[in-house]
Amino acid sequence: MNTTVDEAVALATALREPLGAIDGITRVVAPPFVSLSAVAGVLAGSGIEVGAQNMHPEPKGAFTGEVSGTMLQGICAFVILGHSERRHVLGEHDDFVNAKVTTALGIGLTPILCVGETLGERDAGRQSAVVQQQLELGLAGLDAREIGRAVVAYEPVWAIGTGRAATPEIAQDMLAAIRQGIAGLSDAMTANAVPLLYGGSVSAANAAELAAQADIDGALVGGASLLAEDFVAIARAFASRASS
Repeated sequence: MNTTVDEAVALATALREPLGAIDGITRVVAPPFVSLSAVAGVLAGSGIEVGAQNMHPEPKGAFTGEVSGTMLQGICAFVILGHSERRHVLGEHDDFVNAKVTTALGIGLTPILCVGETLGERDAGRQSAVVQQQLELGLAGLDAREIGRAVVAYEPVWAIGTGRAATPEIAQDMLAAIRQGIAGLSDAMTANAVPLLYGGSVSAANAAELAAQADIDGALVGGASLLAEDFVAIARAFASRASS
């Protein structure tokens, strides 16, 4: 909730050429709902995908203020679900997130399922249990084929917007555990194919070190995505990993 429509269009315009020129990785821009159509128009033909920041699991109904997945079809290909702010600020629970993931897959949208622990949970030594529970409940009821069409993002809540990024080693350890968890819910081939993202104060300065980790396939970028040069630099870091 940082840009007006005009600001989102200006940012997308600044991203179109340099981000569009980066090959070998999937690039997704996820503006606020009010800017989705305008940004999609700016990025049409660039190879840059558009995503939504959330959606309601029901296709239609008396849910004033909500946006359904069917409303997003034809505008975007990806949708972020279970983001930490949706969970911890707005009270969304795992069952609700799972309903969204299931609906998104059913209508051809790619869900980016977010999981992650709070500082209190990490200090209590519960980080692995918390993340695995969110993963298992978020993907509940899905078969291997469906799980293979999802993306999973690990975002330590204590590292979002604080400037305190998890070390690459912490991020790698958790994402390796997430991949193992996905294998347990499906199979090893599916787990190896699911893109795993790290999101938690990702910046142009730490992107290359994060990209060097074996199980960090990409980044869920927060504040740095509001700066075109920084977002492009992060994308280049992961493109370098993909080409090596």
